[in-house]
Amino acid sequence: MIRLNCDLGESFGPWKMGMDEAVMPHIDLANIACGFHASDPITMQRTVALAKTHNVTIGAHPGYPDLVGFGRRSMVCKPEEISAFVIYQIGALSAIATAEGMRVSYVKPHGALYNDMMAHEYIFLAILKAISDYDNSLKLMILSSSKNERYTKLASDLGVELLYEVFADRAYTDDGFLVSRAKEGALIHSADVVKERIDLLHKEGALISENGKKIPLKADTLCVHGDNQKALDLVVALRGYLGQCKS
Repeated sequence: MIRLNCDLGESFGPWKMGMDEAVMPHIDLANIACGFHASDPITMQRTVALAKTHNVTIGAHPGYPDLVGFGRRSMVCKPEEISAFVIYQIGALSAIATAEGMRVSYVKPHGALYNDMMAHEYIFLAILKAISDYDNSLKLMILSSSKNERYTKLASDLGVELLYEVFADRAYTDDGFLVSRAKEGALIHSADVVKERIDLLHKEGALISENGKKIPLKADTLCVHGDNQKALDLVVALRGYLGQCKS
């Protein structure tokens, strides 16, 4: 069963980001910002409470300490620094979750940290170490790619289970990685095209690359975006299309 996940709780103070209240009822997994790239304590608390209302599993969404850049800029950090700030963010969300009668079930790095994790093994290992040291029952969500076997081995060595993520509205390279957002066609806006892609993924465990190549991808979860009405419409359509029961 492929579960839908979405990045939520990314408002900060009076600045509002996303359509959390509209999106939450249609997803299975909520990746909740932890205060470094976005969010604040009250936003985190409200987002956890909203997830509880709709029986949505929550995950920590840690990023680089970069509020100004929304965590979309890479930072040069030592592995021990990365492990420390990931633990810090998981701990913050876990405390709020406990107060709300919820628990954090997984970790999905945000933005540049997610991309850097997939590009640099030492960053991947630093994040794994943070999870293993804090609570190795937490799963780590990563981009499903041609590196799956390698990453499974690294995670297994530290006792951490992985969740493999596929993006419904992003084009893929022939090597099974995301096409850069800077390239035309990287983002897919047609709901019909997205549905066709998910149908193939569901039936054959594969997606078609930007050049027409069929690439096998393990998919535990599907990332959806709901930060505008058009994106929300796609979330609703995918929920109905997959016909899943939330867990």
